[in-house]
Amino acid sequence: MSLEDVDLTDLDLFAGGFPHDVFTRLRREAPVWWHEPTSHTPDGVGFWVVSRHAEMQAMASDTATFSSERAPDAAGGGTLIEDLPYGFAAGVLLNMMDDPRHHRVRRLVTPAVTPRALGLLEPDLRTRTAAILDAVASRGRCDFLVEVAVELPLQAIAMLMGIPDEDRHDLMAWTNTTLTYDDRELGSRSPASEQAAAAMAAYGTALIDRKRAEGGDDVVATMARGSIEDQKGRAEALSDLELLMFFNLLIAAGSETTRNAIALGMAALIEHPEQWDLLRRDPSVRDSAVEEILRWSSPTLYNRRTATRDVVVAGKRINAGDKVTLWWASANRDEAVFEEPFRFDLRRSPNPHLAFGYRSHFCLGASLARLEIRIMLEELLARFDHLSLDGPIERFRTNKHAGVKHMFVTFEPHVGRSAEFRAQ
Repeated sequence: MSLEDVDLTDLDLFAGGFPHDVFTRLRREAPVWWHEPTSHTPDGVGFWVVSRHAEMQAMASDTATFSSERAPDAAGGGTLIEDLPYGFAAGVLLNMMDDPRHHRVRRLVTPAVTPRALGLLEPDLRTRTAAILDAVASRGRCDFLVEVAVELPLQAIAMLMGIPDEDRHDLMAWTNTTLTYDDRELGSRSPASEQAAAAMAAYGTALIDRKRAEGGDDVVATMARGSIEDQKGRAEALSDLELLMFFNLLIAAGSETTRNAIALGMAALIEHPEQWDLLRRDPSVRDSAVEEILRWSSPTLYNRRTATRDVVVAGKRINAGDKVTLWWASANRDEAVFEEPFRFDLRRSPNPHLAFGYRSHFCLGASLARLEIRIMLEELLARFDHLSLDGPIERFRTNKHAGVKHMFVTFEPHVGRSAEFRAQ
């Protein structure tokens, strides 16, 4: 296949997972490459594809040149390939917002996800993980994505947001429907996605209204009752739309990405049994194992930026207003940064992966995701031996996330399970 035949907006290209062969060639031959529009490309507008680690770091660091919102005075922008309307999504969603407002809004939430705050949550998260695994332990087979990987991040984000546990599966179903393209193409909507978005909006609006009235120490109450400085240094509350968009973002980012990292990390451990054995034998590799799982799975495949001025990158002239896509999953296999990048190695060090993005838009929930993955690994190791994939992994139809739909696994209980294992 020539590069002219590559279409990153054809979602069928991602049906079997991230097309690493395409990006290996792009890194080698065209690290900053102009993607001509095709019949699949939303807006009918081409975009730049950045595939190497070095350029991605530099561009993600230069937020004045590469905006998460839009080009100056443009009607649309955002972090997807398709333009989203400015003032509705772009410029309102936290991840589609530039500094200084991005920093001010982000600062409202930061106290809830500091290492100290998360340390207080760890016993509860471990209890929840134990219950999730104990519920499937006697069966010898489960849908690991639906019954295990989904549950911990979903329960954790519901707890942080003050959402009743019994509502979490509705939220997951709505999120799945809005994020996947099983019944539509990029830049389009389906009746199902519109219905799910409407249901999510109605639920979020009611929750925000209740939290604004009642208060609380959860993230939604903090945002609903909090304020930030405006451009003149005066305190102002977030708008209703900002709050609703933030609610939607937390549900999606807080559950969808981590569940895929847990599922694909487990698949990698199954496919590399020597690494599973290493993890069991040597507790000192648990932290580096989390980082390698994040690099390997790369849950968010790309984010878009928009050039605000003319600039030259890797010898290519990018014009003001051009769309620029940063493919994190490609950076995480960059041969110039990672020795043997297609080797799954829990001892890998250093491991400067970009699974959480970089600099000002570094994922707000990174510490929580790391904690959830580590706890899940420890509780799995304490319970199970001889895990195997029972059929191919079924994926969502998307080029934005490493979306796993179903992943069936068989296992045997670990015969010497003990509480001491987790304390090693």
